[in-house]
Amino acid sequence: MPKKGGRHSDIGKDGPVQCKRAKVEAACSPSALSFENPDSLFGSLISPIKQEVFFREYWEQKPLLLQRNNPLLAAYYQSLFQLSDLKELCGRGLYYGRDLNICRCVNGKKKVLNKEGKVNYMQLKKDFDQKKATIQFHQPQRFKEELWKIQEKLECYFGSLVGSNVYMTPQGSQGLPPHYDDVEVFILQLEGQKHWRLYKPTVSLAREYNVESEDRIGNPTHEFILKPGDLLYFPRGTIHQADTPPGISYSTHVTISTYQNNSWGDFLLDALPGLVFDTAREDVALRTSIPRKLLMQVDVADSTKKLSSLLRGLADHLENTKELKSSDMKKDFIMNRLPPCLGCDSDALTPGGKFPKIESKIRLQFRDHAIITVEPDQESSDDIRREMVYVYHSLKNKRETHMMGTEEDTASEEGTPQHPRGLRFPLSYLDALKQIWCNSTVSVKELNLASDEQKENLALSLWTECLIEVI
Repeated sequence: MPKKGGRHSDIGKDGPVQCKRAKVEAACSPSALSFENPDSLFGSLISPIKQEVFFREYWEQKPLLLQRNNPLLAAYYQSLFQLSDLKELCGRGLYYGRDLNICRCVNGKKKVLNKEGKVNYMQLKKDFDQKKATIQFHQPQRFKEELWKIQEKLECYFGSLVGSNVYMTPQGSQGLPPHYDDVEVFILQLEGQKHWRLYKPTVSLAREYNVESEDRIGNPTHEFILKPGDLLYFPRGTIHQADTPPGISYSTHVTISTYQNNSWGDFLLDALPGLVFDTAREDVALRTSIPRKLLMQVDVADSTKKLSSLLRGLADHLENTKELKSSDMKKDFIMNRLPPCLGCDSDALTPGGKFPKIESKIRLQFRDHAIITVEPDQESSDDIRREMVYVYHSLKNKRETHMMGTEEDTASEEGTPQHPRGLRFPLSYLDALKQIWCNSTVSVKELNLASDEQKENLALSLWTECLIEVI
């Protein structure tokens, strides 16, 4: 870790903190973060705060400010994105609305100054310089490899989608009015300085974005200046606004966000249908009819008591089985997340190394990029759909469309809905798959399947998808 002289706080308590200096990479700008694994990446991102302290005292609770005064870290942050990068990116073909917005806060409201169609760099620079407009650049990880590396590791760490936006604001200007977001936010200050004001939430852990009026939010609970190399975290629902102070030519920061629609409520909405379906097979109470004309009644007090009783029965069933299946959330995550960051010059993933045979030892690759689910057979047309095992992965996802949310991302070239990439196996393969997922290495012949042919076929299927390697 880099030595972070300066201060860290829950915003309001200052004090010097020392920690170890990071290993400097030989090529290009030195990396001040550790990319050894997802855990080390997040640890280096919030250093010198320990991860257990962060999640115990800050996560979903209160802001964290890290003011570092560290030239190494400031230089590294600046390499993530700069205002000067826009000229080259505009040459690739950027579009208003899709790739960037031009906006300014006027009388407490956001005024969008977008033109139509393709972005012209000279016009963009004119709006920035003369109209004092903020440039909001969407999902820069599509273009900047270092941000791809960071966000891919963070998606592995959190098990949730991680998006980003870069904000470039000229001096004496503010892009957005006071508002709160529905995501956990990490701010990395890249260039210049930004003056921040945070306010007490009106909605804790908010589930939607909302603008708040100045007369409603009261006085700031925290106020400070971010400089290059500084990091700010605040929970969803935290009201905030920021401006570039006079005398500072401009500010550039990147907002890295996660945990949108990733609450217990969202998980229950996803998992309860499967729990009800499975429990109804065993519990006759769930198969009895609802009262006559229930759907036509206004007063349903008696029925709510019955429903409460059924829900308690579901809770008892869940506690006994200790199994809660989440299918749609898992698939949405794996289908829309970043692929592994292998470098811009790397070839597309293809099977490599030795061909798996019955005597081979195999090892799982890209563990954080694959999931196993049990769900009804998607290819069966029978009235009674048997359960199958699905292995989904993100190894062939497109970085270029990550978090863009366009129609093209959710449909194939033929116009049909897109599904996660992966493999389908009979339910009898589940134990063998768990062997591979739960062990560092496993012998093909020791897989828990009935025949050598099944064992080899399973290994070959996973190898073809680049999910295992032969050692």
